[in-house]
Amino acid sequence: MVEGAVKLVYQRIFYPLSKHTFFSLPELNNAIKALLETYNNYRFSQTNSTRLQEFLSLEKQYLQSLPDQIYLIRHFKKLKVQKMGYIYLSDDKHYYSVPYRYIGKQSEVIYTSSSIEVYVEKQRVATHKRDYTLGKYTTNSDHLSSSHKAYSQWDLGFFQAKARHIGDNTLEYITELILQRQYPEIGYKQALGITFLVKEYPTSRIENACKRALNHPTHSYHTILRILKNGLDKQEEFENDNQASIPKHNNIRGAETYK
Repeated sequence: MVEGAVKLVYQRIFYPLSKHTFFSLPELNNAIKALLETYNNYRFSQTNSTRLQEFLSLEKQYLQSLPDQIYLIRHFKKLKVQKMGYIYLSDDKHYYSVPYRYIGKQSEVIYTSSSIEVYVEKQRVATHKRDYTLGKYTTNSDHLSSSHKAYSQWDLGFFQAKARHIGDNTLEYITELILQRQYPEIGYKQALGITFLVKEYPTSRIENACKRALNHPTHSYHTILRILKNGLDKQEEFENDNQASIPKHNNIRGAETYK
């Protein structure tokens, strides 16, 4: 019956309108409405009733109200919970925390335009509001805790041991990188990236890059990588990055003016 109704709508409404040109959406809607009323008031020869009459007498009483919220399309992905306690949603290049006890497990992520749900073994273990900020972390403080060292071999000492093989500057830089975060687990992946740079650069260059970057207010893997790619670590003397880059001028007042 449904397929038959679709066919009739094409014959009675779509086909007649296909011969006309409309210059606005309201004009098209008015033409559809006029033909739809004619279609619904067409009288059946066998029952001597119309579609509108049968709707009002038989179907209308069973209709329910529409949902208060619009329908949201759901997407599904299978993602592994990373060692730092997050799943990575590649659509947004964003990280979402998962309870530490599920690290290393396979999860099913169901997400809409507004929310993220993480399931492990068909049990929902985490929910988040979706965040479209690239490269950032959404964290539930109940999911990650530095007191739970047993759940992973990744901790501050693990990365300090790796950095110590490169040099003292790298050790200091990686230590500060991890400790600068509210949740140290967030810094683990960047710390690991710095230690992997030995595959592409000599340890001496990494040491010089970390020495230079120690002057930066925040530490990150990308800072070290940029220094190495641009060859800034090869400069025998480098500027203090905290110094002001604005030239001196009589019309520019210094910091002492605002003490």
